Amino acid sequence: MYFHQYEHGGLFLVSGLIGLISCLLLWWRDVIIEGTFLGYHTVAVQKSLRIGFILFLFSEIMFFASFFWAFFHVSLDPSIFIGAIWPPEGIIPFDPYAIPLLNTYILLLSGATITYTHYSLIAGNKSDTLFGFFLTLTLGSVFSALQLYEYIVAPFSISDGVYGSTFFMITGLHGSHVLVGTIFIFVCFVRTRYSHFTRTHHLGFEFAVWYWHFVDVVWLFVYTFVYLWGSL
Repeated sequence: MYFHQYEHGGLFLVSGLIGLISCLLLWWRDVIIEGTFLGYHTVAVQKSLRIGFILFLFSEIMFFASFFWAFFHVSLDPSIFIGAIWPPEGIIPFDPYAIPLLNTYILLLSGATITYTHYSLIAGNKSDTLFGFFLTLTLGSVFSALQLYEYIVAPFSISDGVYGSTFFMITGLHGSHVLVGTIFIFVCFVRTRYSHFTRTHHLGFEFAVWYWHFVDVVWLFVYTFVYLWGSL
């Protein structure tokens, strides 16, 4: 209703978002209480949660695969309606050796810092763990800021044909995953400060590490095919 400009459509949109976010926060609060304070997360429950998160990551892989499928479909055999070339006629692609390459370095470095954070937690070194969190959050925030700047100065928009739609859909979805991952890690940072995690029981942080590495790997595909190969 909001997108089709119905009366009070914006109110319905905001109400739905508030309801969704409230349910999520209450659900995650209960999971933290059950696992950290009540001890309900036995070995069997932890195994179940790990399997569930792995299946979630698999669904994310298939999600991105569908958009890469669309990208390859239109780029490997470009239609005559876009000049039978890729990038299409009139599109000025980004320089893959400028901001995209810098963002690649930043995201790969953040993968190293989150691994350092994980090992520091296992080693029982809280100060190094918090420092690792700080480094990872900083790198993730810088990545998002650079991508926002890239969008602002982009010489094309999402409405510029199939190139614009596939480019902004793939990079935008990945950027949203970076934002979610940054929030995920920030929550783990706060929980670490309050000593919610131990050396042997830190399932929430373990999932954040998995998610962040997933974001890293997806970016390598985005950079290689969308930025590097797609601009040739």
